Amino acid sequence: MKATLSSEWLKLRSVTSTWHVVGAAALMMMLGAVWAVYVGGLADERGSVQAAAPEQGFLPLLQMSLTVLGVLAITSEYATGMIRTSLTVVPQRRTLFLAKAVVVGLTTSTTAYVVLLVTYSASRLIAAGHRLGFNETSLADDLPMLFAAGISVTALALVGLGLGAAMRSTAGAIVSVVTLLFILPGVVNYLPPPWSTRVATLLLPNLVPQLAGHRLSSRLGDGLLPPWAALLALLLYPAIALIVGFVMFKRRDA
Repeated sequence: MKATLSSEWLKLRSVTSTWHVVGAAALMMMLGAVWAVYVGGLADERGSVQAAAPEQGFLPLLQMSLTVLGVLAITSEYATGMIRTSLTVVPQRRTLFLAKAVVVGLTTSTTAYVVLLVTYSASRLIAAGHRLGFNETSLADDLPMLFAAGISVTALALVGLGLGAAMRSTAGAIVSVVTLLFILPGVVNYLPPPWSTRVATLLLPNLVPQLAGHRLSSRLGDGLLPPWAALLALLLYPAIALIVGFVMFKRRDA
């Protein structure tokens, strides 16, 4: 298993697309700094400004960037035919798939928390002295949200890996994640109450604030899961995707 993990890590870091994706994720840090400068200027003009914290406002960029990394970890091998070589070296498909999941999980988790913490720290330093909503909270207050955001990024990357293994299509897997993250929350609004609230509570974008113990927006009513239930619901997404992906990966020929 150790050798397989080393091999998967070598493959992941030696592919140019990996660094492109990480660079796109790191763009969040620059955007966060720009946002802090912009709203800081508004605060100076108006006396105070309530603005979204950059680590929350730009979270979808980080989520989608590292989701692409999870998808490419498997679909790029199918596209190039490298999957045959991988299966020749590691014929145990369970070991190979597990190694991919571990490498993707550790890589995306580490990248996500580095980007989130740097974005958080830089924006607070830039906004120091300005009367900004996101500058009035302490790190202890914001840690639950930072933790929840990082977990969501890793979960989505593993969802991407599972869907990539099931579909063997980069475009198909990415579109599926985009649907989960952006399209379904809008569609759910058209469900009759109370189903709109019940379903919305379980959707990916709404699980992050619930995991941090925050109440959802007023348009969703009083629907709120306790943090442990929100974490369980969030982990179910990658669990289901990885199970489906592994079953398809095991049954089909390379």
